[in-house]
Parts: sequence; structure tokens; C-alpha cells
Amino acid sequence: MDFRFDIVTDYMPFFLQGLKVTLGVSLAGVLAGLILGLFIALGKMSTNRWVRLPFNIYINIFRGTPLLVQLLIIHFGVVPLFMTPSNPVVSLVIGLSLNAAAYIAEIFRAGIQSIDKGQMEAARSLGMTRVQAMKLVILPQAFKRVIPPLGNEFIVLLKESSLGSVLAAPELMYWGRAAAGQYIRVWEPYLTVALIYLVLTLSLTYLMNYVERRLSTDDQR
Repeated sequence: MDFRFDIVTDYMPFFLQGLKVTLGVSLAGVLAGLILGLFIALGKMSTNRWVRLPFNIYINIFRGTPLLVQLLIIHFGVVPLFMTPSNPVVSLVIGLSLNAAAYIAEIFRAGIQSIDKGQMEAARSLGMTRVQAMKLVILPQAFKRVIPPLGNEFIVLLKESSLGSVLAAPELMYWGRAAAGQYIRVWEPYLTVALIYLVLTLSLTYLMNYVERRLSTDDQR
């Protein structure tokens, strides 16, 4: 196979530009997903079943349908209601955020419920309200436990951002498809894109493992 490095060289500025967009939308998606996911998790844990119902529906919808379908509906059906023309980057961030929130909500719920119930009872016995006990006692402990699955979710979100190329969002995969279309070659652009994603995911995996080890060390002190 004749591998043309000139294609990679010519498109490298575009790949780097797409990398910035990929990292930006992924970070925005995970941050928004963290906030929304925590809210959904607390709502799903409500003792009132009518309060739990909409949160359960939300989680089931976004976990039970393909992300690509969600992105298409958001880009062509929802975003045009608020802005014209529809911005693919905005649609991608919204889609990733809403999708991630459903998974992060379950991560938070499992983390919170893994904390011994005696922690809440002890906090309440000291005069704390339920909200104070959740904020000051339960959530700090739960957050340490959910860091590994949250790291995995961020890695998944980073890779799923490649679906933005379908919406013409100028992220990394978009420029890989552009290079493949211009040169009628698939090996060079797609292998380059795959290698960049691999470096990103391995770096994130190493970072999350480092954070997990540090937290484990701090707990043992």
C-alpha cells in the first residue's frame, strides 16, 4: 500500500483545528452533562413517584435511542426554533450534553446510593437539613466513588463527538471525511484521525487513573 504522507501534511492544520473543536464540544458536553445529570439523579431519587416519573422518562429516552438520531432531531427540529440557520456546533453541544446527562445521572445515583444510610442519619442528628447533609456529607463522598465511571463517560463522549461530522460540525472527523473526499483516499485521513483519537483517549485514561490513585492515597492517610 502506497501511504501518501503529503495528504496528512496538507491537512494537518485542518486536523488540528478540528481537534480544538472536538475537545471544546466534548468538554462543554461533559460539564453541562455533569450539572444536568446531578439534578436528574436527585430528582430520580425523590420519594414521590410523580416527581420521579419525568426523570425516569428522560433517562429511558436518551439511553434507549441512538445518539445519531438525537443529534438529527435536535439539529433539524429543535435548534431551528431558536436560531436560523441551525448551527451544527451548537446542535452537537446540546445533543452531547443531553445524552451524557442521562448516563451521568445513573452514575451519580449509584454513587449516592452506595453511601451508607447511616451517614445521612448521623448528619441529620447533628441538626443538618436534608439538603445540607446531601451537600456537605453525602455528595463529597459519592463524588470520589463516581470519578472512574465519569472518566469513562468523558472518553465515550469524546469519541461520540465524531458524529458531529454528519451535521457538518467542523470537528476532527469532519476534516477526515473532507480529506478522504478530496483525494479519494481513505487510509491516510482516517488512520490519522484514528491515531489522534487514540492518543486523546489513552491520555485521558492515564489522567483518570492518576486521579483515582491520588484519591485512594488520600483516603488511606
